[in-house]
Amino acid sequence: MNIVALCDNHTAIGLRLAGISEVRIPEPFTKEETVRQWNNIEEETVDIGLIILTEQVAEHLGKQLEQFRVRHLLPIILEIPDKTGRNEDHVDYVSQLIKKAVGMELKK
Repeated sequence: MNIVALCDNHTAIGLRLAGISEVRIPEPFTKEETVRQWNNIEEETVDIGLIILTEQVAEHLGKQLEQFRVRHLLPIILEIPDKTGRNEDHVDYVSQLIKKAVGMELKK
């Protein structure tokens, strides 16, 4: 299974340094280009186990990302903050996955 990231230039540098080779950057960083890149990733999901998105990319995708999560168990989608930090209205889907798998909520 592969790991794919869809993010901005600054986040891409860090992810490449962490060893993720499949990093896609919407150029220009617009909603339309982000959706186009997402559609390309969506067509390749058979070989993908994890998709890393920045929160800004997730906002650009909106309902399309929500619908993808409802239709597919895999790949797992991990939303990470970009260089500006975590969004205030961020929903932590990874914690929800853990709660669903373990049966209880894990707290810090």
